[in-house]
Amino acid sequence: MAAERKAPSTIYGVNSFCPGCGHGIVVRLVAEVVEEMGLAENTIGVLAVGCSCLTNRYLALDLLQAAHGRAAASAGAIKRCRPEKLVFTYQGDGDAASIGIAETLYSAQRNEGFTQIIVNNGVYGMTGGQMSPTTLVGQKTTTSVKGRDPQVAGMPLKISELISNFDVAYLARGSVHNAANIRKTKKYIQKAFETQMNQGGYTCVEVISPCPTNWHLTPIQAVDRIENEVLAYYPLGEFTKGGVR
Repeated sequence: MAAERKAPSTIYGVNSFCPGCGHGIVVRLVAEVVEEMGLAENTIGVLAVGCSCLTNRYLALDLLQAAHGRAAASAGAIKRCRPEKLVFTYQGDGDAASIGIAETLYSAQRNEGFTQIIVNNGVYGMTGGQMSPTTLVGQKTTTSVKGRDPQVAGMPLKISELISNFDVAYLARGSVHNAANIRKTKKYIQKAFETQMNQGGYTCVEVISPCPTNWHLTPIQAVDRIENEVLAYYPLGEFTKGGVR
């Protein structure tokens, strides 16, 4: 009989994300890695505006709520002041790749010593499901009711590919749409945190996540969409390890 899998001690309540949302899984992975590394008392997280800010309701770590798009700038300042701390941001694709894209890219360009967690669900989740930088071509949202038209809105932004142009310490894209990829994504987060603490430099894990509510799909249909559609445009894997592309 398999041993009971207990929630990390830093999770003290039930999450308030929508049914089938991937945010709860990603936060759980972050909490597991922090606890397994023995850094629960030595970690500072910076939350973005959006669904990610709901994390402060049930994650017992030192957390700062940043202004919209400014999580990376805030984390960079914290890490410079407290270099001994594990510092990470927790952001959605709209926050990190739209209003906060300057903060994201210049943090990577400067090789700032924190970890950026970017949850990519292809929409602005909290504000009603508007088109985000990562919305796929043809995807219908409240602001692209006929589907994203690349002639009008351009092609979906590949934030990890943009970051890969800089000399960063670690960069990967994972997903939480099935058990195998959840395990891989946890390893990516662990490598990012370990690299930050042991080697230094900018580290980032982008996580492909389902948003059944704003995709207007069931949770099962949402994970199937990731497997059959999303990953063709956003392939998974490590872009940079130990500063080597």
